[in-house]
Amino acid sequence: MAATTIPHEDGAHVYIGQPFHQLATPVAVLDDAALEHNLTTMAGWCRDHGVELQPHGKTTMAPALFRRQLAAGATGITAATPAQVRMMREHAVPAVQLANELVQPAEAAWIAAELAADPDFGFTCWVDSVAGVELLEAGVAASGAVVDVLLEVGSPGARTGTRTEADRSAVRAAVAAAPHLRLAGVCGYEGSMAGDRSPSSLVVVREYLERMRAAADELRDDVDGPVVLTAGGSMFYDVVADVLATGWPADAARVILRSGCYVTHDSGLFHRNSPLDGPDAPVRLRAALTVWATVLSRPEPSLALLDAGRRDVSFDQGLPVPLRHLARGATEPAELAGAEVTALNDQHAYLAVPADHSLAVGDRVELGISHPCTTFDKWRRLALLDARGQVADVVETVF
Repeated sequence: MAATTIPHEDGAHVYIGQPFHQLATPVAVLDDAALEHNLTTMAGWCRDHGVELQPHGKTTMAPALFRRQLAAGATGITAATPAQVRMMREHAVPAVQLANELVQPAEAAWIAAELAADPDFGFTCWVDSVAGVELLEAGVAASGAVVDVLLEVGSPGARTGTRTEADRSAVRAAVAAAPHLRLAGVCGYEGSMAGDRSPSSLVVVREYLERMRAAADELRDDVDGPVVLTAGGSMFYDVVADVLATGWPADAARVILRSGCYVTHDSGLFHRNSPLDGPDAPVRLRAALTVWATVLSRPEPSLALLDAGRRDVSFDQGLPVPLRHLARGATEPAELAGAEVTALNDQHAYLAVPADHSLAVGDRVELGISHPCTTFDKWRRLALLDARGQVADVVETVF
């Protein structure tokens, strides 16, 4: 076998070409075919709706996946922190949107120096206060570069962002007075308005996006070129496209989605709430990230303990979902019906199973995850599986 390996804390290794059922557990795996399906599906959806995609890199923090997203048509990658911007620059991401306020002068100076040194580097960040504008201007002034900024529209009780029209006017005036800043448009995060796609949540999200649209109209005369409007987590991007991307004159606006979780999708939060899942979806995304665990004990007829826990799978948006089991010595998994993860410890999962189920000590269980972001951050290397279930490559993360 080839020498490329995934080292584990216990000294075991994963080899290129190794079948998934021989991997030491717990182990996170990526289904290459499902990844490619999701990349193609989302790219097509964005193209059909006239929007750009700059997916949030914090989901995976995996340069290899950034490259695949860019190759599929993404116009940049979104970051949440200056440290993430640095990582993306180290891995040759050509355009980065920092979906946050940049109020650390030293980090602002570094980004401005990058812009001054590389005229092809595209960068934008968010502003929501006069104080933030002044800190950003102070950080970038020495480089001589001009930084594009987006005015963030917020909502009372929600996350960052201007609350009132008066707030927006004050920030616009501060940007206009800053020689090294240039207003490019508006931004926001509708996901802080609601956490599901219930009818009442969709109303709240739409109302917020309509306020963003109105804010974009307010500042169109301040923007040189098409006004940028960026929103769109992984739950409401259909509403974003409907409200923000329609009704503009030709070449008057650029609408940029930042959805990140589509790339692997999941078996929980986004399976329940993605516009590209469920019976009405034109094409459905597929769960591409799972974690395999081994049955350590079956101390009671209706209880099995697995060797994966909070250090291996996300639990902030729901517990993992048992999908399939692989009997010891078998090579083909079977559906695991009637099972449920009821609790997690650091390195154990409590799996409720029917008392008459054949699941035995040494068998393996595939766990679907809920919320990819907080599973990826638990792994530095993930096995990429081909259609035969063999390790085709190793995907590294940089957290």
